[in-house]
Amino acid sequence: MKTYVFDSGALLALFENCPGTHKVNELLKEAHRGHSRIAMSCVNFAEVYGKILRDYGPNRALWARSAARSLPIDLYEVDEQRAVDAQNMKTKYGLYYVDSFAAALAIEQKATLVTNDSDFRKLGRTVPVLWLKTI
Repeated sequence: MKTYVFDSGALLALFENCPGTHKVNELLKEAHRGHSRIAMSCVNFAEVYGKILRDYGPNRALWARSAARSLPIDLYEVDEQRAVDAQNMKTKYGLYYVDSFAAALAIEQKATLVTNDSDFRKLGRTVPVLWLKTI
């Protein structure tokens, strides 16, 4: 079964109707039908919440959090090993720490990373990436 890891940009594309919204919707429908899995680090999930809180306020952030929970996304908590794996990705590839959680989870899950963040180009061919926009 195909597995995808959402970076914060994937959920933000959905909630803010940005480039890639259509593709994110397709992936969610595929996961809902049981044809694929979607994983996301709690760190990246919190990044989405924080951006919406900052840009739109607490009511919209709470709505987004609730809406995201109803989606077929498996959230992965951060334990010691995941934190160390993320730090190793940050150190090796020069990613932002929050981005390194998505990359590390994609490696752990042998998944395709779904993002619109061009910083992930630093990974080269380490992780397969589904780009939500042309970078």
